[in-house]
Amino acid sequence: MFITKKTKLKIKLNSILMLCLLVITAALLARLTYKNSVEYDWTASGRHTLSDASLKILSKMPEKIEVISYARETPFLRQSIKKFIGKYQRHKPNLVLSFVNPDTAPDEARNLGITVDGEIIVRYKGRTEHLKTDSEQVFANTLKRLLRNQERWIAFVEGHGERSALSASNDDLGGWVNNLIKEGYRAQPINLLESKTIPDNTKILVIAGPTSDYLSNEIDIILNYIDNGGNLLWLHEPGSLYKLNKLAEKLSIEFLDGVIIDTVGREIGVEDPTITFITKSLYQTHPITENFDFVTLFPMAGAIKPIKSKIWLTKPILNTGKHTWSETGKLKGEIELNLDTELQGPLTLGLSLEREYEKDENDQSVRKKQRVIVIGDGDFLSNTYFANNGNGELGSRMINWLNNDDDFILIPSKTIVDAQLKTPFIILGVIGTGFLFLVPLIFIAIGIMIQIRRKKQ
Repeated sequence: MFITKKTKLKIKLNSILMLCLLVITAALLARLTYKNSVEYDWTASGRHTLSDASLKILSKMPEKIEVISYARETPFLRQSIKKFIGKYQRHKPNLVLSFVNPDTAPDEARNLGITVDGEIIVRYKGRTEHLKTDSEQVFANTLKRLLRNQERWIAFVEGHGERSALSASNDDLGGWVNNLIKEGYRAQPINLLESKTIPDNTKILVIAGPTSDYLSNEIDIILNYIDNGGNLLWLHEPGSLYKLNKLAEKLSIEFLDGVIIDTVGREIGVEDPTITFITKSLYQTHPITENFDFVTLFPMAGAIKPIKSKIWLTKPILNTGKHTWSETGKLKGEIELNLDTELQGPLTLGLSLEREYEKDENDQSVRKKQRVIVIGDGDFLSNTYFANNGNGELGSRMINWLNNDDDFILIPSKTIVDAQLKTPFIILGVIGTGFLFLVPLIFIAIGIMIQIRRKKQ
């Protein structure tokens, strides 16, 4: 077949026309995409999507949120910040982002204490917070601090060998408390012999595993605090009450003898039977454990028995399984349940107490809500264990509940489960064979077909 010049010209014109149409179509699609941006999060962990908890916090902030980033004019850095803040702007249009170059405004940056390129300042209703990392958890905690218009002081009793709130030692609570501080709480150790009273601005009092006796006047201070509606977190270790018997009586609770033994650990390779595992099915119905799916573990824990009370509304938070018991014998060698002398599970490991009372404020009687949590273990929040599974988050949920901040649940860190592509070996073999042999053969076949077609023409 002979192709004339006229035919060749038509082919060229058609090619040019198709190319022009393709370019115009691509430009229109790009324009449409820019004007109507739609994003889908295909990550298994949903790390590019705001959590329900973050959306709940935003819903409680109707006023304008001002976000100022002190970032140099580096395209990559500013684009990254825009992308991060953009997730929030899609749900809250009056969240405004602006940039300031610290090199052109050095005095302003210095006065604000800017130390990191890209550091963010968040302003809401006259309050200001700094943000140095663009993670959802950090940003959410920043927003929660801005929402809280009052200082939340947590007082930690010391002087009797209690776990320290500020120490980094293995047995102390420094790591967990540091997370609470990031959420907007203030922590203060308190020695009852020195202070003679618990400060009025104390929102929560913590008694964390004393190892020596309290004096009678110290006990009176604690009891007076409870009588006046103070909130309490009591982390009790198995064994002596160290003269806090009256406190247990006031709360209508009893600590059972012995250490909880949990045999489920052997099934997952944990040989120590004194570590109690609490799973989803063992969390009791309570605001603290709502939608809480993490495993928590409690080393050397003791059981608690509530006593019927006309004052307190008592609810269990944590129960052990049927495979547990309270061991009163020696914790050496082969440990076995003695049904004659030892109590078999389920056992109560943690419980909450709540009551309403009237308090005079500004010459008016106001109804208040008092909350108490008692846990038969303090190790689970220690520096050794608080980062394991859900221990730290459970502790933070307890604090939020005690402070009547039921809606402010700590946003868990999103685990990036899809950071690596895990493909079965057989699939990898098929893919490798395809690229090594199949794809080249397809191209060779196409070439041969083109050659045969040309010869026929």
